Amino acid sequence: MADRQTQELLKKVRQIEIKTRGISKHIFAGEYHSAFKGRGMAFSEVREYQYGDDVRTIDWNVTARYDKPYIKVFEEERELTVIILIDTSASQHFGTDGMLKKDLITELSAVISFSAIQNNDKVGVIFFSNQVEKFIPPGKGKIHILKIIRELLDCKPKNRGTNISEALRYFTNAVKKRSTAFIISDFFDNDFEKALQIAHHKHDLIALHIYDEREYRLPNIGLLKIKDAETGEEFWLDTSDKNFRSKFETDRKNHYLKIKSVFDKNGIDNERIKTGEDYIKPLLKLFKKR
Repeated sequence: MADRQTQELLKKVRQIEIKTRGISKHIFAGEYHSAFKGRGMAFSEVREYQYGDDVRTIDWNVTARYDKPYIKVFEEERELTVIILIDTSASQHFGTDGMLKKDLITELSAVISFSAIQNNDKVGVIFFSNQVEKFIPPGKGKIHILKIIRELLDCKPKNRGTNISEALRYFTNAVKKRSTAFIISDFFDNDFEKALQIAHHKHDLIALHIYDEREYRLPNIGLLKIKDAETGEEFWLDTSDKNFRSKFETDRKNHYLKIKSVFDKNGIDNERIKTGEDYIKPLLKLFKKR
């Protein structure tokens, strides 16, 4: 039984790899590079001063040693550290358009990971619910990425709730080097702006807001029994009530606008991606925007 489950898991990993590696290779490689590279400068060498060089780059120690002016030469940093913060709360096991939010998150994470390793960057992952479930330190190479995908597919979080602040605090403390970080969540949480500001001050933070249409628009199908995946609470909704449907949609829309305003106000690039839709366009839009 265990061997069969392992084989099924490896088969799923392979399917995700084939789909997402192809997408990242043929579509995102160039966009990823232009969006995230060249954001820092690393010391390369020294050379003799030439007319027109910026005097602020003079290396005074070397200049004193050789009794003639030398300058520091810098080049763009080519290696980045990419961290993906992945929401594993119970609400990710929802989807009404042929795909669970969990599945969408898995594919997005894989695309980002393959795009990163094609540019020789390191990738690490933080899985979180209402606490940090697991941290995979940054690493390189295909084997490392396949490990991440396997963990995504086989993740069994101990907790069901969501605490984005806790995940961001852990990220800020655990990752010392400035990194590019994607937080992928449905953002059914409140009051995480302060932790977001602190993390974004230290790192380059990007938000991918995952959602399902039925979380924002109810169909008219009469009485509907609902269970909150994160709290376990069950209750009935009368979806035939037009006023109720209208209030539901207004409340959900206001929640989304509140979350988006937090991102925009703090200068955090963000994109909204729906289950069942082509995620290539919103990702390309995000990359081009940068």
